[in-house]
Amino acid sequence: MKTLAELQAIRDSMKDKVSLREGMSGMRVVVGMATCGIAAGARPVLSAFVEEVSNQGLGDKATVTQTGCIGICQYEPVVEIFEAGKEKVTYVKMTADKARRVVEEHIKNGKVVTEYTIGAAQN
Repeated sequence: MKTLAELQAIRDSMKDKVSLREGMSGMRVVVGMATCGIAAGARPVLSAFVEEVSNQGLGDKATVTQTGCIGICQYEPVVEIFEAGKEKVTYVKMTADKARRVVEEHIKNGKVVTEYTIGAAQN
């Protein structure tokens, strides 16, 4: 059994990651976590978004959440990014590496990574 101090340390280390998944920031990153998404590798994608947003100190700018079926199973893992006043961006066939790039370019710098979007996948 862990001591009270050890449990407090664990709680403190996880606090930032939990707040990223519950916050109400201006940008919302939603990862599809239905059965098809999980089977296609959505868990590491979700983890990469949470970790990278936290590591880059973007918790005040973006919230990372999950949802069930997005409805485009052939493109899983799917990530949608919602931002007030802008059109939703849908990223498809995501990986953890792609997620890190999206955090750097889209979330941090405001530039959509066009080659990962559903529009690019359909061409």
